[in-house]
Amino acid sequence: MNQRQALTSFAALSQETRLQIIRLLVVAGPEGMAAGALAEKLEVSPSNISFHLKELERSGLIGAQRQSRSIIYTANYESLGGLIRFLMEDCCSGHPEICAPAAVVATCCEPQMEEKLQ
Repeated sequence: MNQRQALTSFAALSQETRLQIIRLLVVAGPEGMAAGALAEKLEVSPSNISFHLKELERSGLIGAQRQSRSIIYTANYESLGGLIRFLMEDCCSGHPEICAPAAVVATCCEPQMEEKLQ
């Protein structure tokens, strides 16, 4: 992830509803959630959730897939992990072992999530 991508991601996450959406989608896992279910859970209008989902999708933090008449949104674990790695790559004044546990966590889930999605 480069700095421009990181800034886009942070801008998307810097709004309360969008941060809540990401957290819900991470918990939902590869099955994701429909836009209507997200709106209901967060107690926001359908137009409001659509606006926020569009911003998150534009940032690359979530993906969308049509299933019948619903659009199912899922967290993009690769992008989320990339954002964490971006924060950690110059970690701890030349002592990366301090941040190693967080960097491992940011990387370890990607293959598992890819397997579940296939």
